[in-house]
Amino acid sequence: MFKLKILVCFIILILLGSCSKEVPNKTLIKEKSLESQVEEAYKEGMEALNAGDVLFAARKFNEAEILFPQADSAPHSALMAAYSYYTQDYYGDAIAELKRFLKVYPSHKDLEYVYYLLAVCYYEQIVDEKKDLQSILNAKENFNIVIKNYPNSEYAIDAEFKIDLIDDILAAKEMYLGRYYFDRKKWIPAINRFREIIDNYDTTIYAEEALHRLVEVHYTIGLIDEAEKYAQLLGYNYQSSKWYENSYSLFDKNYKKRKKERSKSYKKKNGGFIKKFKTLLE
Repeated sequence: MFKLKILVCFIILILLGSCSKEVPNKTLIKEKSLESQVEEAYKEGMEALNAGDVLFAARKFNEAEILFPQADSAPHSALMAAYSYYTQDYYGDAIAELKRFLKVYPSHKDLEYVYYLLAVCYYEQIVDEKKDLQSILNAKENFNIVIKNYPNSEYAIDAEFKIDLIDDILAAKEMYLGRYYFDRKKWIPAINRFREIIDNYDTTIYAEEALHRLVEVHYTIGLIDEAEKYAQLLGYNYQSSKWYENSYSLFDKNYKKRKKERSKSYKKKNGGFIKKFKTLLE
């Protein structure tokens, strides 16, 4: 009986010893397993992205981020999820991912790319000037953030180019509305729309026509002096354009003499930009 008790105690001690050795091994295995799961999820995401299955790719990149959110690779995984959606025109999902990125990683080193991609997602949804302008305005806002906060980044030049295109679209919208009001003899709204173009979009292709339309409106309602001011401005900046010829044809021969006399009082200096001559219109 005594020997049996000794044997039982010996077996218990062996079991306790083996259990104590297994605990750290299990912990080590779990830690390695987590890292390998992150690597595996990211790898699967890249493979799916290259194969064109962007929805599965985005899900795997999100999984890689969630498995180990403290890892240095987590922000990159989140950004890859947004990029996956963008590549196949899932702009709403891409925008949601990018906005979440800005909240979760507000100090990340790649924010210039995040704002740029966000702007491009809005930009790609622009249809035309007659549709909802919210995408246009959101795109311009984020492109301006890139230009203002990251002027030396590789994305700033393209952001400036796209803002010029956006301004053309916004000016086209103002021109469309101005013509609409003019055709319906709503003179004040028409004037406001045309003035908006020369005040805020004077570098666009619509600036010449806007000046001509202002000549036309003021001449039509009998404000000849105001019409002459706009014709003067149009002639100074775009004397060889068809819009100047159209404006000039509105006036009789007496205006030709008055135009020459008036032009003598204005010296041509510091370039020929519209914004430098807005005082003529006040």
